Amino acid sequence: MSSLITEDEISHEIELVWLEETTDLDYVRQSLDRLPTRRGKPPYHRDGRMIGYALLGPQAKASRSSGTFRRRVFWLLPHDRDTQPEGLYATGAPAEAVDPRTLAPATKGYKTERSEGGPPSTAMQELGITLPL
Repeated sequence: MSSLITEDEISHEIELVWLEETTDLDYVRQSLDRLPTRRGKPPYHRDGRMIGYALLGPQAKASRSSGTFRRRVFWLLPHDRDTQPEGLYATGAPAEAVDPRTLAPATKGYKTERSEGGPPSTAMQELGITLPL
C-alpha cells in the first residue's frame, strides 16, 4: 500500500515504465512486488491490468532469503474509476492509489483531490496540474 512504501524501499529506482498513457487516469494503484529481476516487464497475476512498473539500478540488492527484488508495479482493477466512473470509486480512491502525475523514480507519489474524485486543489493549479478536459 502506498502509505507503507518508504522512500528507502524505492531509492534504487532509475526509471518508471508506463504501458499506458496515464494522462487521463485519476489514480493508479501501486504495490511493491517481489520480482526475480531488477529490470524488464514483470509478470502480472492480478485481475485488471498492469499500467506500469519500476526499473532498478545495479546497486539494488536482492533479498538474502528469497533472491528477489522489491519493485513497484502500477495497476488498476476492473472496478476502478477509469472503467466504472460511477462505480465504487466514483469518489474516493483505494488505499494503495496515488495520482500518477505525482510519481517519479524513487518518489512515492501521493493522493490528490483529483485522485479522490474531486476538483483540482489550489496547490495542483499552482503546479500546473490540470484535469483532462
